[in-house]
Amino acid sequence: MKNKENLIHSTSIIEQGATIGFGTRIWHWTHIMKNANIGKNCILGQNVFVGSRAVIGDNVKIQNNVSIYDKVIIEKNVFCGPSAVFTNIKNPRSLVDRKDQFMKTLVKEGATIGANVTIICGVTIGRYSLIGAGSLVSKDIKPFSLVVGNPSKQIGWVSRYGIKLRLPLFGEGEQICKFSQKKYILKKYNLFERRV
Repeated sequence: MKNKENLIHSTSIIEQGATIGFGTRIWHWTHIMKNANIGKNCILGQNVFVGSRAVIGDNVKIQNNVSIYDKVIIEKNVFCGPSAVFTNIKNPRSLVDRKDQFMKTLVKEGATIGANVTIICGVTIGRYSLIGAGSLVSKDIKPFSLVVGNPSKQIGWVSRYGIKLRLPLFGEGEQICKFSQKKYILKKYNLFERRV
């Protein structure tokens, strides 16, 4: 189905009460629950599920086979790779209803989540961080971090544009991103972006 605002494939289900921003494209077999909030200019791939208490910011790209459950908040400009997994409770049991115990998961602006990443609920993924494919995220990720593995471990830093920076994990240093010409300054264990 195409209207003046969005492109929504005919196989998708959009429940009444869902909010979808201008220019968003929703592809095959995607299910958007009532009261879900999706921003402008997003792309949701095939077989994506968005819960009724999920929030997705502007210009977010969600690849195939991803479920965004209740209390997952994704800020603008996030990329979510195929078959990434979000959870909303740490100790699920089929025989126990724990919907009142769902935990908030926050993915901050500009982060990249690789294919087949699992994100345990209750964590915050920092701005412009990059999580390598297949990682298991069980704790907060710092802004601009490059993390990989199971459990995930920081192995470096990336710029806003996903360019790996040659900086130590700890200590101090600075580098200019070759793509953007912005300067990145490492102080102790935090990375800051500055205009040159």
